[in-house]
Amino acid sequence: MTSSPERHRLSPPIKVETITGAAILPLLPDLARLRITVFREFPYLYEGDPAYEQTYMRVYAEAPAAAIIIARDGEKIVGASTCLPLSAETPNVQKPFREAGMDISSIFYFGESVLDSAYRGRGIGVKFFEARETQARKHGYPVTAFCAVQRPADHPARPKDYQPLDDFWRKRGYAPHPDLVCSMSWREVGADHETTKPLMFWTRTL
Repeated sequence: MTSSPERHRLSPPIKVETITGAAILPLLPDLARLRITVFREFPYLYEGDPAYEQTYMRVYAEAPAAAIIIARDGEKIVGASTCLPLSAETPNVQKPFREAGMDISSIFYFGESVLDSAYRGRGIGVKFFEARETQARKHGYPVTAFCAVQRPADHPARPKDYQPLDDFWRKRGYAPHPDLVCSMSWREVGADHETTKPLMFWTRTL
């Protein structure tokens, strides 16, 4: 019995690349759609708006040292991860660091990572962290940070098989800081108005 070549044909590798400056702008519609799809899931439960998403992400095309890390399957964008200097972020994101007396000019902030569910568990998340850390080192930032929304363990929308990413982040060298918490507001799926959520920071010294 012979095997079909199709059964042994390897899928093309997912291409992960760092995009900066004006090259980001043509990608905004696809990035907005991907973000809205992924962020509808727990724990964010975000009811997104394409126009808002595109406006929000323009900062990564405009801020010095900012970048978006893109994962592609062929021409299709299946994942994206953002980063920029903390000094280019909004005041509410900077606030916990300022109140703690930390120098925000030394911190490189990792925004959001989104990845199509069909591509998870393939090491792309690790590549996102590596690429953003490379961007931080390239521009001389000694500290990297990101924040994650805090949800109670008994949240009614929490899937039974939900696995927090804490262990993954620790393996990447990040430590949680319960004393560094910012607030963000968004409209959840099924809600008619925005509500405020706490997000806790994780940091790493490169």
